[in-house]
Amino acid sequence: MKALIPAVVLAIGLAGGVTGCSVTSGHETAHEYVDDATITSRVKSRFAKDPTVSAMRIHVHTDRGVVNLSGTAKSQAERDQAERIATGVSDVKSVQNDITVESASSDTTTNRSNQ
Repeated sequence: MKALIPAVVLAIGLAGGVTGCSVTSGHETAHEYVDDATITSRVKSRFAKDPTVSAMRIHVHTDRGVVNLSGTAKSQAERDQAERIATGVSDVKSVQNDITVESASSDTTTNRSNQ
């Protein structure tokens, strides 16, 4: 009976340890998760330093080295620059650019005071 107690404790400890080592969904290892977080951080940091790209309107998500850009840009040039910046970050495998460009018509106002 005394030999059974340590075996049960060991089994419970191993079972708890295995479930405690799970990694965020979609990542196989903790190292892979950290690499993605590092890539995301590097891209956002470069956006913040670039005067032509809004770090507030463009969102960055990285999964297994693939960077996904989303949000809105004021121009096609800003959208393209964001993609160039992300592509230039080390360890980026590819960039999916889902940034939408704000339409110019949304900035247009009509003066109706003369009617």
